[in-house]
Amino acid sequence: MLATQQLTEFLTVVADRPDEAAAQHAAVECALRALDADLAVLTVDGGVAAAVGLPADQLPAYALTAGYLVGRPATLRVGDATYTLAVAPLGGTSSGMLVLGRETGDFTDEEVCLLRGMARVLELSLQALHLVEAERRQAEENNRLIDSLQRRQRLFDELSRIQRAIARREPLADILNRVSTGVAELLGVDLAGLTVLDNDDPGRMSLVASSGIPDDVPPRMQRMPIATLGVVGLSIMGDELVAVDDYASSPIAVPELVRHRIKSVMAVPVHENGVVVGAMFAGTHRARRDWDKASREMLLAFAEHASLAVTDARTLTEMNSSFHDSLTGLASRSLFVTRTENALGGLRTGGVVALLVGLDRFKMINDALGHGTGDRLLAAVADRLRECLRTDDTAARLGGDEFAVLLPEAGSVEAAIPVARRIVTAMREPFDLDGRETFVTCSIGVAFAEAGQHDAQELLVRADLALFEAKKGKDQYAVFEPAMRESFQRHLEMEADLRRAVLRHEFQLRFQPIVRLATHEISGLEALVRWQHPERGMIPPLDFIPLAEETGMIVPIGEWVLRESCHQAARWNARREAGKPLSVSVNLSAVQLERADLPQVVGSVLAESGLPPECLVIELTESLLVDHRQETLDRLEAIKALGVRLAIDDFGTGYSSLAYLRRFPVDIIKIDKSFVDDVGDVPAAAALTLGIIQLGQALQLSTVAEGIEDAGQLSELADGNCELGQGYYFAEPLTSAAMSDLLFPPDPE
Repeated sequence: MLATQQLTEFLTVVADRPDEAAAQHAAVECALRALDADLAVLTVDGGVAAAVGLPADQLPAYALTAGYLVGRPATLRVGDATYTLAVAPLGGTSSGMLVLGRETGDFTDEEVCLLRGMARVLELSLQALHLVEAERRQAEENNRLIDSLQRRQRLFDELSRIQRAIARREPLADILNRVSTGVAELLGVDLAGLTVLDNDDPGRMSLVASSGIPDDVPPRMQRMPIATLGVVGLSIMGDELVAVDDYASSPIAVPELVRHRIKSVMAVPVHENGVVVGAMFAGTHRARRDWDKASREMLLAFAEHASLAVTDARTLTEMNSSFHDSLTGLASRSLFVTRTENALGGLRTGGVVALLVGLDRFKMINDALGHGTGDRLLAAVADRLRECLRTDDTAARLGGDEFAVLLPEAGSVEAAIPVARRIVTAMREPFDLDGRETFVTCSIGVAFAEAGQHDAQELLVRADLALFEAKKGKDQYAVFEPAMRESFQRHLEMEADLRRAVLRHEFQLRFQPIVRLATHEISGLEALVRWQHPERGMIPPLDFIPLAEETGMIVPIGEWVLRESCHQAARWNARREAGKPLSVSVNLSAVQLERADLPQVVGSVLAESGLPPECLVIELTESLLVDHRQETLDRLEAIKALGVRLAIDDFGTGYSSLAYLRRFPVDIIKIDKSFVDDVGDVPAAAALTLGIIQLGQALQLSTVAEGIEDAGQLSELADGNCELGQGYYFAEPLTSAAMSDLLFPPDPE
């Protein structure tokens, strides 16, 4: 509580100052008193901005921070006095350091953490002062434009009131509602609000403040998948302002919002210490709105103040937790970083190893068994982590399902390999959660930093890159290599290109015919998506679908595929002979199945396109069914109730089970290509394929053989009574125009 009181006093003192210089001087005075230091200095852009304890002209700014920058213990000698320093960096518009010194005694880890909290508060307060000052200057420059001056004055007044509310420690919910109300009033929009990411599941977010939104809507907008919220989701995932003037015609529009006549939407990310934690949005439903520069700047200004409020509240929470994670008892992120820096600074030779540990299946377990069970699992993981370490090692929970381990005084990265192996092996053992055996594996990134050459931030970046590499295979560890930076950069570039592709309509459809093997008649089509990259050309699905699922972009892409496929199939059926309609098969991702409104989306697409429900086939993977939750089954039942048929894709590739065939409302099984490849040459493959066909017949399911490439395979499958097939033997995936020519050959002249 003492740390919290000190931080509260610090924020109150700094926020009460009218300008930057006064706030800087007040900050060093308050920091010196709070930590019982002999010297307090604030450096900004390489110079001393404020000092207490010694005159500013006697303090060499470079010497104050040089030790910190190179990773050595920081000390400063002035005259006959030698000071031990504690240093906290400041970011924002100007780089700088908040430095404290003592003539006797070192600073404890807890004191350094408190100093860092003060630095964050000072950084955000100075940013707020810069913002307010910028608004004041802008208002003065526009003094000839009365309307603009009044508008900016109102913005200045409102932002000042919000800042005072933060300084007075008003409830966070009240402050955020005030921000939302201010956005609605000053931008003149119909609705505004703030969504915040879930602490334990960053893939979901909740509406925490709003203005102009009906009271029955916020309860339904809790723990919504990011990717289902269109503009707001894109703003969070891309960490950028996203503005859509004509919402109804946008490819990322959410159908429910279109039905509620939303005309224009704009969203901007909200940050905590530079990390995206949510988004501020504004929208109209009475008329379209062109989001001009002034509107964008105003929303950004409110988002900055929401960021200040969230960061301040979470900083206090960290202080209240006494530098340890309340759920697991492990060190907090702040304490872990401080100990890492101390370990790097205190070594004359050798180095430090950091391991980042991420759980591979935690989100699925958390969703399926509930947050209470998920919390117990995290606590059990922490216990196993401790058992794998020595007394001097540090284990921390960084947030959600991510943990970290610090191995001090490590001679090389090889010293960490046995530890990484022990942790991976330990996590493979089942966890007993309320009498239920639960399995979860982990991926580990390992990195080494040498004393005096690297800092804690660089070490964690390296470990994070290694963890990213390890998660590609899961249940393994990876050691940092320089080439991982390039790989990750390519990943980021592809992710950015993918977001732009959604907005620029760069995706195309291909259709592959599904043929009745007995008659060779085309009875259906499978819709397949391709990405026409403006520079790299045609990108196949295997190169971008996993990334789209990871980022949530598969939701707008998948919905576009569904809509376009149904509309195209309806157009073709209008030209076909009565009683012989084509069906169209569309693949559904597990991410799409997370959408609570998925049955409504499917129903809306069928109604708009005019395609009969029985002509639509939704294809699901076996793994999706195995890892299902009750909500998954409920959504599939609702889709089935529409009259849509369901198919299991790639059947037989490792998860085949009569249990889920009985439980799920499946109509079709698609035999994986790996079985079809050997059906004509390998007797065992032929017998197994025939068994799958007979299983389908016994359960009254249609069977489709995938990947038929030659006449021998076709003959074996037809003789085995396989009903349907597809593959290059019949046709490769075709464009809409080429498929039209195949379905409706031109009359010979």
